[in-house]
Amino acid sequence: MEIKEHLINKIRIAEVISPDLIIHNIEDGKDLMGDLYYQGFDRIIIYQHNLTPAFFDLKSGIAGEILQKFSNYRIRLAIIGDFTIYTSKSLRDFIFESNNRKHVNFLTSPEEAIARFSLD
Repeated sequence: MEIKEHLINKIRIAEVISPDLIIHNIEDGKDLMGDLYYQGFDRIIIYQHNLTPAFFDLKSGIAGEILQKFSNYRIRLAIIGDFTIYTSKSLRDFIFESNNRKHVNFLTSPEEAIARFSLD
């Protein structure tokens, strides 16, 4: 796993780069958040393929638990991917609502995430 740092308007953004699955469960999500926060990042970009498929099954509770921690600690998260592959209405609604708020966004590119993060 590599952390690529972006510095925009004095805002440090961590982009997590890895071809592998990084977040298998809730603890992995909390650990990643804590590690990056400790390094001084409060904005994080991660890719859809780095998350367990169970993350996108809202019944599993993984997304809710992890994203609640990010929100509680006011760490912004952008998840990059193609979310059109999911047909669940509840997941689509969840993504829509998340994108209308500040802390967690589901976006299509890291450039879009950086632009959104730099608005603050």
